Amino acid sequence: MKKSEIIHMPEYFDRYIHLTDDVTVYEALQISLDELLNAPIQKWKDLGERTYQEGKWTIKDILQHYIDTERVFCYRILSIARGDKQKMLPYDEETFGTSAKANRRTVDDLMEELLNLRKATIALFNSFTPEMLQEQGYGFNGTQYGPLALGFMLAGHQRWHFRVLEERYYTMC
Repeated sequence: MKKSEIIHMPEYFDRYIHLTDDVTVYEALQISLDELLNAPIQKWKDLGERTYQEGKWTIKDILQHYIDTERVFCYRILSIARGDKQKMLPYDEETFGTSAKANRRTVDDLMEELLNLRKATIALFNSFTPEMLQEQGYGFNGTQYGPLALGFMLAGHQRWHFRVLEERYYTMC
């Protein structure tokens, strides 16, 4: 199913969804996997633990954030696709980011986990019927969303952070 077939565009996540093309969710996730495979890994390694501003995340923190976000949202996606109507718990990305201690890991290690996770996400989406993709659920604050929208959110979320890296981090290399 294509982005244009999203039943309800969720507030806040629309900023990420709009960064994707009007292709199928499977294509959007595959494109995002290809973007990861073609990422400037050496540039990321060269950045080390530098940030563009004090208190901002390092490249490793950002990669860990991708991983954590994808895991949290895949749980939400699966729950909604399977008909769970409970409000989803909030996700405190700042607490996750601080607690993950990503800078103890290597870029290669983080990338391996992220690539494997993205492949698993693609497999998850391949298991859904069109009806499952259009199921609707709710966030803790009442925000309505479904698996289709959240699949595009995952692909767009990556692009969002790639833009931040380009605009604010790569100038430091």
